[in-house]
Amino acid sequence: MAEHRQLQRAALLDAARVLLTEGGMEALTFPALAVRTGLARSSVYEYFRSRAAVVEALCEVDFPLWAAEIEAGMESCDTAAGRIEAYVRGQLALAADPRHRAVVAISALELDEAARERIRAAHGKLVGLVTQALEELGHTQPRLTAALLQGIVEAAVRHGEQLAAAGAVPAGLAEGPEQVADAAVAMALHGLSRG
Repeated sequence: MAEHRQLQRAALLDAARVLLTEGGMEALTFPALAVRTGLARSSVYEYFRSRAAVVEALCEVDFPLWAAEIEAGMESCDTAAGRIEAYVRGQLALAADPRHRAVVAISALELDEAARERIRAAHGKLVGLVTQALEELGHTQPRLTAALLQGIVEAAVRHGEQLAAAGAVPAGLAEGPEQVADAAVAMALHGLSRG
């Protein structure tokens, strides 16, 4: 019986991922989850009490996996600069994933502070790795620099989202996801100097 419940819960989470990817926040409803999984709508409520509970479960399952992907990319690099580049590129790659974008957007609206704190804790491990790499590069304030680095990543994510929303690169600009990532990495590693 417990195994069956775990399988049903996993199926509901898989369905939630698909709904978020295909239709964004508005698509994640209990009737849609019921249709996707073949469960009665009332059965969905046996697993999750609210849409926020579904999102929290997705975050608990997916965020550590995403963090592990970025961590593995960082650990595969031999240099501190390489680890920082892997951190930036890894986050930008995840941000480009529609499922990740939807979960992040909906989690900002629907999760309580305790759930948000668990997500911040998972992200904190990555920040620790970046801080260590920054120390190796000789930064005297590595935690502050890590926070500023995160600002570069977030600005690059927003810029990529604006390009995606526009549907095409504005005339005269040769920007795409790879160029945005390259610019973010260059800014992270070289600042405003040409590097």
